[in-house]
Amino acid sequence: MSRFGGAGFFFACGLHPMSSVGDVQPKSMHFAAPLPLASGASLAGYTLAYETYGRLNAARSNAVLVCHALNASHHVAGTYAGKDGSEGWWDNLVGPGKPLDTDRFFVIGVNNPGSCFGSTGPTSPNPDPAANGRTYGSDFPVVTVEDWVDAQARLVDALGITQLAAVLGGSLGGMQALAWSLQYPQRLRQCVAIATAPNLSAQNIAFNEVARRAIVTDPEFHGGHYTEHGVIPRRGLRVARMIGHITYLSDDAMEAKFGRDLQSAAFGYSTQDVEFQIESYLRYQGDKFSEYFDANTYLLITRALDYFDPAREHGGDLTATFAKATCRFELVSFTTDWRFAPARSHEIVKALVDNRLDVSYAEIDAPHGHDAFLLDDPRYHAVLRACFANLAKELYAEETRPSPSRPQAGSAPSGGSAAAPVASEGAASRPPGRPEAGSAPSGGSAAAPAASEGAPP
Repeated sequence: MSRFGGAGFFFACGLHPMSSVGDVQPKSMHFAAPLPLASGASLAGYTLAYETYGRLNAARSNAVLVCHALNASHHVAGTYAGKDGSEGWWDNLVGPGKPLDTDRFFVIGVNNPGSCFGSTGPTSPNPDPAANGRTYGSDFPVVTVEDWVDAQARLVDALGITQLAAVLGGSLGGMQALAWSLQYPQRLRQCVAIATAPNLSAQNIAFNEVARRAIVTDPEFHGGHYTEHGVIPRRGLRVARMIGHITYLSDDAMEAKFGRDLQSAAFGYSTQDVEFQIESYLRYQGDKFSEYFDANTYLLITRALDYFDPAREHGGDLTATFAKATCRFELVSFTTDWRFAPARSHEIVKALVDNRLDVSYAEIDAPHGHDAFLLDDPRYHAVLRACFANLAKELYAEETRPSPSRPQAGSAPSGGSAAAPVASEGAASRPPGRPEAGSAPSGGSAAAPAASEGAPP
């Protein structure tokens, strides 16, 4: 267990220049087979939006799956041509020379079912004949973290990948990474879970419920079928985002940024108008969110957060829960994150240690709160850089080890709309993926706007 903070922390790691993956295009893959859901329902033929960065090596062993949090998407890194401000939500972490180095790894970002950025969700047409061509709306089935992981596994299968080098995620994405280690323990080498928890506290469930009530009590919600009325429950979405945004920031960060600063030179003595800068900021965030996010998606994703509790079937015993896990683990938390406090990561670490699993844990002394996992903290990025550098070294050693049964370059993946690029056989003598820059992904669906958990614009 490590705790990094202050000027005394130093990390030497042989840095090389960092750059963006450049312009990318989203892809989409359709799955005709229904997806069974934890609720007992199933999702009929569905589509997943995804993006890839870097190049899959000859052994198909260097793939890293990135799982998104509440309001993010498959657009993890890079930009969309001609669109200002379209950087991926984790562009500071993923790219050539960055902590998750796309010169070494083939990175996959996927948008989960139920979301609103290209994968099948509440705004998609409902295939039920009784729906008469309407969108799902609130009839979209309730999904869980475990359901998302099952959908992701199907995409990984279709890309021709048997085992992932790692599954990485922060916040709700971290929960998905943990679920991968339990549902598909043999299909990943490493689980990297950041700023996450083994389940939500009562306080966190309460925040989610207040946000949901703000949406469903908006007069323009119409039972979740607002698109049929040509309206959007913007007021509810604005309030929901304002509530959520407060939980993403630490008290120190909010105080440092806004304090009690007024919007004008003096009090306006109004109960309706903006008086303090923090009020203006929250309203701005709420307005922006209501322009691009779907209300039914917000309800679905916050409920999936509420339901996540893998220890429930083991009587709350996390040690028993992680007995089935086999991969290595890297966990990171932040001291001022009060939504997913370090103590929640400690619970996970203890369960892993109890099972004698290989686990590393870093607790970063950062002032930013929950949003720290999206920001450029050099200590945090150094931890992840070391994690992935060690993983790349391991893969390279295996790939260059003489073996009569050494894998040959496989055929293009099947089952989707676009094939993952495959490294040439000659690349096997160099670190995974490094020699040749992968071409930008092609094909696909509508682009998702750049989104973050709650970071200021």
